[in-house]
Amino acid sequence: MTEPAKQPNDTPLDDSLRPHIYDGIQEYDKRLPRWWLLTLYGAMVFAVAYWGYYHAYEIGTPPAKALEAEMAANAAAAANKSGEITDELLWKMSHDVQVLSAGKATFDTTCAVCHKPDMTGLIGPNLVDNQWIHGGKPMDSLKTITEGVLAKGMPPWGPVLGKQKIAEVVAYIMAHHHPGEEIIVVAGWTPPAGVVPPPPAQ
Repeated sequence: MTEPAKQPNDTPLDDSLRPHIYDGIQEYDKRLPRWWLLTLYGAMVFAVAYWGYYHAYEIGTPPAKALEAEMAANAAAAANKSGEITDELLWKMSHDVQVLSAGKATFDTTCAVCHKPDMTGLIGPNLVDNQWIHGGKPMDSLKTITEGVLAKGMPPWGPVLGKQKIAEVVAYIMAHHHPGEEIIVVAGWTPPAGVVPPPPAQ
């Protein structure tokens, strides 16, 4: 009587069978592929580095903020080309870091001599309170800066600065305010003691 042929042992040498059995089935205790482990560990390292770079230490600009800034810049550029500038657009620009930086630079070199660098007013009125002479909406400020107020010594800055720079200055001013805040209309501005009001602009 011949012996039955032995079945070949297909069990890998580096794998072992788990001790449990379900429905007569055993599982190999198989090690995860090295490429899979490297992918997992690499993703973990990347996540920690990403969190530290963008959020914990704020070394880089988070992608969401970068996208918002780029969209605002594109909107401002489009508005500048099309000539359509609105209150809504100027409010959006007032949250754009790049626009605010440019607006502050123009304000410091052009407007601060009359309104003070902190915008609390000198010869020109306070720009950070809620009292306005010519309207407190962004487009009101845009119109005032562009056309000037000759009777009160403020020249028209439109021909000097251009539409884009004026919009940036307005955005910088509006960054110190918020939509829907109370607007108090006043007749004029009284300079601090010792400050002589300028003569009417020619």
